[in-house]
Amino acid sequence: MKKELWSPSNDMLFEVLPKLSTKDLLKLKCVSKEWQCLISDRSFIQVQLKNMEPPSGFFYQGRYQWCDEDYDWISYMPISGSVATEEVHNNVLDFLPENIVILDSRYGLVCCRSIFPCNVPLIYICNPVNKEWKAIQWPNPSRECSITLVFEPLKKPIDEFTKFKVVIVSYQDETSTEGDGYGYFSFNIYSSETGLWRRSGEICYCNRNMLKKGCVCVKGIIYWLTDGDQILMFDPENEISLLISIPLPRNQFNLKPEMCLGEAEGRLHYVLICEHGLQLWVLEDRFTSQWDLTYTISLKELENENNKYLFKIAEKLASNFTTDDIPWIGTLAFKDNILLMRVSVNIYLYHFETRKMRHLCSLSALAPKPFFVATVVPYTMSLVPLSQS
Repeated sequence: MKKELWSPSNDMLFEVLPKLSTKDLLKLKCVSKEWQCLISDRSFIQVQLKNMEPPSGFFYQGRYQWCDEDYDWISYMPISGSVATEEVHNNVLDFLPENIVILDSRYGLVCCRSIFPCNVPLIYICNPVNKEWKAIQWPNPSRECSITLVFEPLKKPIDEFTKFKVVIVSYQDETSTEGDGYGYFSFNIYSSETGLWRRSGEICYCNRNMLKKGCVCVKGIIYWLTDGDQILMFDPENEISLLISIPLPRNQFNLKPEMCLGEAEGRLHYVLICEHGLQLWVLEDRFTSQWDLTYTISLKELENENNKYLFKIAEKLASNFTTDDIPWIGTLAFKDNILLMRVSVNIYLYHFETRKMRHLCSLSALAPKPFFVATVVPYTMSLVPLSQS
């Protein structure tokens, strides 16, 4: 029966259903057993993935800034609709066997790890929609490394099983007590096709550390913000690394700028908030560090167009106004021309296309303790299975 439903001759199913959103398809699975079987079929899901959905929401997990403890409270902020409801979910990942630290997300799959301290730390890849998950052994577990999911189903189809990679980047500091030497980044790669880890022969010399909030994967290539004027790039397919200069060096500003990396239309973007305003840059050539400024708005214009939420923003930035020693305004995450940002103790969405802000929720709605430092991960729903069936 499933084969009869899934055929080019049936225009409604072949042409219409794959174009629907994941949220709508989840409701349609209840129509009949045949529809449930069809919508759960890998061939159907592969076609539906070509319908690039906008972000469904953002995961938010606070971090302790001055200690090594992990924090296990994770909130999910859905962003569908146009009315702010302060709707926050705290149990989206409760199907996992332990409390986790969220790391990354791609095409509906979420990458996370065990919370320290832990006897046997693991890395998890899961899909919150179907509540499927896969545990991966973690070689040389460390809180100091960065773990990233590489999942490109349009390049590597999910027809037989779901193919993905996990990349761990670690920093080795070879600086001597006299201050001589140079550190470098090394890379470990896990492949779901082999089920094995291996150490890449590629290393990247650098004297800067990665920032916790600065990782994004674009078309299978990973980028990390550092605490300097460079972005670390690694291509796990060809095992090539590179240091890319940011659009504007940090010493150009009188005030400490706020920035984040993100992806839109398959390209790397760099969001910057500084005394000059809000800027959006797109990477044109990673080998020459060529960036194009695609959007800019002054602080005064930003406030005038969103005076419901912003008041004397330029003056507060100029006077280095902070909340508990944290910048008054901060960039949290960027995805598909949507910026998640914090202003004081509130979370907002800024849409670059409409130039409008929307209040999403307050920090107090995200956790029992309002964290100003957090890991924030954009999330898009999908039906991607992790089972081998």
